[in-house]
Amino acid sequence: MFSKILVPVDLAHRDTLSKAVAFACNTAREHKADICFVSVSGELPSEIARSSGEYGEKLQEFADRKAEEYAITVTALNLSSPDPAAEVDRKLLKAIEDTGADLVVMASHQPGLMEYIFSSHGGYIAAHAKVSVFVVR
Repeated sequence: MFSKILVPVDLAHRDTLSKAVAFACNTAREHKADICFVSVSGELPSEIARSSGEYGEKLQEFADRKAEEYAITVTALNLSSPDPAAEVDRKLLKAIEDTGADLVVMASHQPGLMEYIFSSHGGYIAAHAKVSVFVVR
């Protein structure tokens, strides 16, 4: 049913991704689909990495562990941005197109007051992507 699953990840929130990542990996195994873990990272040092390049290496390590753990084909795509917070939605939509993904699996936090004013990343992608989007809380 699905052949390419795109999973946006923020390694700074690795602990809140486990349900979405497990769902995506199990779905990929069941459908013999490939997964692409994608991140939008900044060019400045962060709590995760000193550079976008180092962040990309850590993302690749994360992807390699999941590939081994679930016996699936996984790639990693790190998109660098001078302002990730402002560009994440646009970059994710482009990544969906560029990778040929036919399913997006995203982790999401419990909605709060701000989601009544501004769309969450998961909500924005679900509303604007041309493919199926599964948001996992």
